[in-house]
Amino acid sequence: MKLAVRKRKIGIIPVLEVVEQERLYTPLPLIIYYHGWQTSKELVLTQGRKLAQQGFRVVLPDAQNHGEREASMSQVPSLTFLQSIYTNLFEFESIVDYFTQLGLENGRLGVGGVSMGGMTTCALLTQHPEIDVAACVMGSPSLIAYREQLEESFKKRKISVPQDYENLTSWIPYYDLALHYGEIKKRPLFFWHGIHDEKVQFVQTDRFVRNNLGPEITFHAANERHMVKVPTMDQVTDFFVNHL
Repeated sequence: MKLAVRKRKIGIIPVLEVVEQERLYTPLPLIIYYHGWQTSKELVLTQGRKLAQQGFRVVLPDAQNHGEREASMSQVPSLTFLQSIYTNLFEFESIVDYFTQLGLENGRLGVGGVSMGGMTTCALLTQHPEIDVAACVMGSPSLIAYREQLEESFKKRKISVPQDYENLTSWIPYYDLALHYGEIKKRPLFFWHGIHDEKVQFVQTDRFVRNNLGPEITFHAANERHMVKVPTMDQVTDFFVNHL
């Protein structure tokens, strides 16, 4: 099976589109898959290939400040990180609309991501009932809890943040999946998180799953740190195959 990996520009958003060569112009289930902090779309290309081999059209965007959009990071703690997620949220619909207008998606939509991309995925679920299936790999389903983790880290390291930090990030509660999960449409939702994750606390995912466990949620707690290996990518792929 030959795969096509095409570079596209959707407005100002650089993306990779991964799809079977012989189905380039066939309407297919669409999966948008987001990379993590300080990486790029190319670093989730292996996952993209695995999904495309199973008959999906996979789109891998570069987040703001990353990859082809790389820019100097702000010295204000977490500003660039949160801005990158925020921009992903703004740009999501334009990516979906692009492929819809070309007639290249068949009405089935999946979203997934790694770390920062997983947080993007969970945030999107709060506002987009059109998403059918989602996968969060070592990202937090609670942006509020992650913000608290950051604030605690800043205090320990004696790093100052603006006094109105929470006001400046006042969009976060609207996109916190843990806060809104009881109110939104339930869809197949995959979580993978390493118990020894040193960057995104495992407890944030574990607490969410314990509080909301239902037949739609699949949770893999792994004896790993903040790293994605091939078996995890295979689990993600199998999940989308089974549910999308």
